[in-house]
Amino acid sequence: MQYLVSVIDDKSNPGSTDRQPAISAFNERLIAEGYWVFAGGLADTDAATVIDNRGEQAVFTDGPFVESKEYLAGVWVWEVPDLDVALNLAAEASKVCDRKIEVRPFQ
Repeated sequence: MQYLVSVIDDKSNPGSTDRQPAISAFNERLIAEGYWVFAGGLADTDAATVIDNRGEQAVFTDGPFVESKEYLAGVWVWEVPDLDVALNLAAEASKVCDRKIEVRPFQ
């Protein structure tokens, strides 16, 4: 089963900025164990653009779709046998990257 694993940072209390070596080692382990599908860090929310093309014309709005102190800082996509494996890996990921993690299955 595949899961979207979201890394959540906090503008008022951000995670440590020196975590890249530990994150890289964690990613290497995910790859070696066959769980890694994709991963990527995201630019700051100031770089976001929201597009709404549900009406007559597309509307482009600078900034995130919602203003919040917490924001999506990065994602993984994992393929794991079950939710328990995903949750155990997510607990490790939270420690490794010093940020909250959200786990959501793909339908």
